[in-house]
Amino acid sequence: MKPTHIEHLGIAVKSLEESIPYYENLLGTKCYNIEEVKDQHVKTAFFLIGETKIELLESTDPEGPIGKFLEKKGEGIHHIAFAVDNATDALAEAGAQGLLLIDKVSRKGAEGMNIGFLHPKSTHGVLIEVCSK
Repeated sequence: MKPTHIEHLGIAVKSLEESIPYYENLLGTKCYNIEEVKDQHVKTAFFLIGETKIELLESTDPEGPIGKFLEKKGEGIHHIAFAVDNATDALAEAGAQGLLLIDKVSRKGAEGMNIGFLHPKSTHGVLIEVCSK
């Protein structure tokens, strides 16, 4: 896996409505995209900082991944996403290196990206996402 850059940092929040104005003020930039990813039970909001994005994640289902994260850990950094040429290939390479995978092949995520996750049990406690266009 050869990342080209940090694509985004995912931050779990209880409410986009409350969090967007805070981050707009903090970052000095406007949220440029809000979108729901139904199969992941999440609404997202994006901010662009240079080449890197900040993705706010609000759960649409308490039993979804973000809902469970918020219940266990509260608001905060959820994952780091790396841009790669091909997310499915990056997942296969990580699996071949013995890393635990949440996704064996990529799936559709926000902003039309192909995404997949590496399990934090094999990445020193950090949930890592790989994504490609």
